[in-house]
Amino acid sequence: MTTPAFIKRRVSRQIMVGNVPVGGDAPISVQSMTNTETTDVEATVAQIERICAAGADLVRVSVPTLDAAEAFGEIRKRVQVPLIADIHFDHNIALKVADYGVDCLRINPGNIGKEAKVRAVVDKARDLNIPIRIGVNAGSLERDLQRKYGEPNPEAMVESAMRHVDILDRLDFDNFKLSLKASDIFMTIAAYRLIAGQIDNPLHLGITEAGGLRGGTVKSAIGMGALLLEGIGDTIRVSLAADPVEEVKVGWDMLKSLRLRSKGINFVACPSCSRQNFDVIGTMNELERRLEDISVPLDVAIVGCIVNGPGEAKTAEIGLTGASPNNMLFVDGKPSEKIAQDNLVDNLEQRIRQRVAMKAQSLDRLIVSDRTRTE
Repeated sequence: MTTPAFIKRRVSRQIMVGNVPVGGDAPISVQSMTNTETTDVEATVAQIERICAAGADLVRVSVPTLDAAEAFGEIRKRVQVPLIADIHFDHNIALKVADYGVDCLRINPGNIGKEAKVRAVVDKARDLNIPIRIGVNAGSLERDLQRKYGEPNPEAMVESAMRHVDILDRLDFDNFKLSLKASDIFMTIAAYRLIAGQIDNPLHLGITEAGGLRGGTVKSAIGMGALLLEGIGDTIRVSLAADPVEEVKVGWDMLKSLRLRSKGINFVACPSCSRQNFDVIGTMNELERRLEDISVPLDVAIVGCIVNGPGEAKTAEIGLTGASPNNMLFVDGKPSEKIAQDNLVDNLEQRIRQRVAMKAQSLDRLIVSDRTRTE
């Protein structure tokens, strides 16, 4: 999907997290983080597979101990997605997971300890071409910055970030991305705006500790949406007190809404009213449940009445307009056939899947054609 003309992406260098490009003109990647005990390999692998099935490009795993590092090595063997190891304080853990094939190290050089330890991690990362993610959180700023500024604010977060950047600069290491997260959306937005003009490294976006599924989704959409509209951000994680799979779904919904990426079905649906000729809410809930497995982009409009329905249906690839006695199905903006109320969801699912199959074949032919031309 082409980035909308009114969104001017911030110019950033590109790094590779495994086989996923981050920054530059690469698509904005979606990631989540496991919340299982990393030492429980079976549970962690199972959760990573569910996160990937939802569409995650990257997955972060907390590695707080050397035992967890050993488990990470086994996890790395059993999943294909690029893995980011979240590490604090102990440089030996970073060295261990690097040897086990980690794709990115989430560390703050300043809390690793003496410069010799930081140098050891950076040298290993350089030798194995492993990028680093510097992660600054408003809730864990250095004590001297807390004293200097009195309370967390954007300037304190940026000063903390630049301390870590300066360490990597002294070690001649520029293969890194950076995040500045706060639970307050205004602080987060201001911090990213400040840092965006000071470095050209990729930026990882997030509103940390955003809250539960509903509240956290709203806060994340407002905060990250504002930055993405300004062209700031190269990879995102929606931090929710919920199943990590929901983080991925929300992340994709944000990017689809901004036309920054496309995956799966983009539903347009009315909120329903007394004009509706079928159960819009029930139909939408069931369609979303049944069609979660679809990754091919498709615009589908589900509108319950003939007032707004035809207009929305004409701009969708598949559209349903409520009418009496039968509803009207639109295909590519044109009336196609009438669908009775009986087995409405079954009929819609069948026609959507038929359309998806046709579109997938077309996309496959296009890919083969492009590959042939380049060869």
